Amino acid sequence: MSAPDPKTTLQRYLTQARDAVVWKLEGLGEYDVRRPLTPTGTNLLGLVKHLAIVESGYLGEVFDRPFAETVGWFEAHPEPEADLWVPAGEAREDVVGLYARVAEHSDATIDALDLDAEGRVPHWPDERATVTLHQILVHMIAETNRHGGHADVARELVDGAVGLRRDNDNLGLAAAAQRQGHVARLERSALRAREHPPSS
Repeated sequence: MSAPDPKTTLQRYLTQARDAVVWKLEGLGEYDVRRPLTPTGTNLLGLVKHLAIVESGYLGEVFDRPFAETVGWFEAHPEPEADLWVPAGEAREDVVGLYARVAEHSDATIDALDLDAEGRVPHWPDERATVTLHQILVHMIAETNRHGGHADVARELVDGAVGLRRDNDNLGLAAAAQRQGHVARLERSALRAREHPPSS
């Protein structure tokens, strides 16, 4: 059996990561996809918006293949963290649709270029600004999975829903009762460690 093409493998991992982030919105109302779930304001729909805008730059403008809808986005929205939340008047469908169109544009870039094709990231230091498609694919997989982890925790805080994919919760403790027992055991252990700190 021949080894899979490296570009195909990288693209598959990016696609899986994108799908997982969008899936975390399913079944939630407008309030729950938008509300801040951490002290820093992390919210589910904002993560999707952020990833759409960031990916459109890295797999668009960086390789002289700009995605028209987001060119100059940060200049037009100078408020800090404007890409990490969604105002009430902006429809969820528009944000998810934008991410889908960005993914299509990015996939076209990936298909059109070799892994060693060079681009330039203008906001990176000069000594690192020249990049390859391979490097940016790895960067975007890491970025998307990092925020996918945020989405995992955020969704669990909303309604307890967990999962790596629709068909795989990736938890060894399937039953709710088992999970509750596991959490209680962790709490007891943490309390004991606080009361009697272990020595190294």
